[in-house]
Amino acid sequence: MVIESVPNVSEGSRLQIVDALATAVRSTPGVMLLDHSADAAHNRSVFTLAGPPPAVEEAVLKLYAHAVAAIDMRTHRGVHPRIGALDVVPFIPLAGATLEDCVDLARRVGARVAATLHVPVYLYEAAATTPARRKLEDVRRGQFEGLAAKMARPEWAPDFGPALPHPTAGATVIGARHPLIAFNVNLSTDRLDVAARVAATVRQSSGGMPAVKAIGVPLTDRGLVQVSLNLTNYEVTPIEQLFAAVKAEAARHGVEVLESELIGLIPQAALAGTTPAALMLTNFSPDRILESRLARISEDK
Repeated sequence: MVIESVPNVSEGSRLQIVDALATAVRSTPGVMLLDHSADAAHNRSVFTLAGPPPAVEEAVLKLYAHAVAAIDMRTHRGVHPRIGALDVVPFIPLAGATLEDCVDLARRVGARVAATLHVPVYLYEAAATTPARRKLEDVRRGQFEGLAAKMARPEWAPDFGPALPHPTAGATVIGARHPLIAFNVNLSTDRLDVAARVAATVRQSSGGMPAVKAIGVPLTDRGLVQVSLNLTNYEVTPIEQLFAAVKAEAARHGVEVLESELIGLIPQAALAGTTPAALMLTNFSPDRILESRLARISEDK
């Protein structure tokens, strides 16, 4: 049985911390670190790892311990929504695994994080204990700055752990889901209102495309804006259709797409109707395909 996990850590500027987190994963027997990346503007790093459930569990717990010790959310700044040092940890079924296996793993990890590190834990997606907690954006609404007030409401008591935020690490969200494609589309303008309108047009919650989540964020250091996208089911909305919709909506506001970038890995099947060049992906290589990366690392081991 192989389970994938994609922890998102609220640190993308201090690369020594990101490197230490990657080393913690690599040092866990049975776990493959498939990919990791850091983004200073988002002040966030994303790790993709896979292995049998017990090994993945231990690797994720190592990440929690390192992140809680190294990151103080009281001084954290970045354009990406977040509520904690290790903000979100999804578990995804791969070979021989089911979504229920991932739900079980999410609950085990959540209980251990709360017991050992005293970080409040919310369960989301397939592991959610109430419909209100199923969507990550609902759990994370208010961000770290509004977390204490949110947790004071009875309906937002955590699934595991204390009823107050951890003083420096905030809270964390753990769940189980199917594969997700995360990618960003950069626009050749500094107008945040355009990125926000494009995001609102394409995302499902605003009446746009099914299985699409999107926000507009500024890339101040580059003088650009970005449409940050999550495609939760590429069979419902193919990635090429989503990219075309972003491009068309930006053009409607007189703005061109400059480039796009993949965050983490992409399933091979998601590229069946398109090419990286057509998607204007700037950071693509065959190693960014999930199946290719798994095969290559398995051979190396």
